[in-house]
Amino acid sequence: MECKSVYETARLALRLAAPSLTPALTDYYCRNRTFFSAFDPEREEDFFTETSQRASLEKDAALAEEDRGYRFYLFLKEKPETIIGMVGLNNLVRGAFQSCHLGYKLDGAHLCQGYMTEAVNAVAGIAFDDLGLHRIEANIMPRNKASLRVAEKAGFYNEGLALKYLKINGVWEDHIHMVLRSELYCQEGKA
Repeated sequence: MECKSVYETARLALRLAAPSLTPALTDYYCRNRTFFSAFDPEREEDFFTETSQRASLEKDAALAEEDRGYRFYLFLKEKPETIIGMVGLNNLVRGAFQSCHLGYKLDGAHLCQGYMTEAVNAVAGIAFDDLGLHRIEANIMPRNKASLRVAEKAGFYNEGLALKYLKINGVWEDHIHMVLRSELYCQEGKA
């Protein structure tokens, strides 16, 4: 099983994490600092620096090398220098589990245009076809209706509510446990 460094969809280029993305990633987080604060953990000031973002990209690149996680940064094909989002296959476990957690976020200026649904569908294909995974789990706050809709459109189903699952912006938040299994992805004709 192997993952490429760049994938393309109809409108997007999905690039695997690499230190060369440091300036673009720093810009992405600075542009979206206020927008992301409602959905992210609390961030220290140094998070928004190139030094911090380079370290994050180096860590993500190492996880991909170790087959433990894959983070893809989204670029519009016509604007290849600006990150507009990301999709991560996190906490990847092999053996009998063959599963991971999915995380995604989109630039506040690019909402409601179908970019994230396009990207999540592409990354599900990478997870199942290129990486041979069996299951992808996404945990989403019930109030994040847009994110729930993305998961639903990608074929994820609700497996239940995890109470006080993650600490978001200083508060323990409930999350809906959404799942997509490889056989369902194939049945729905996504592959």
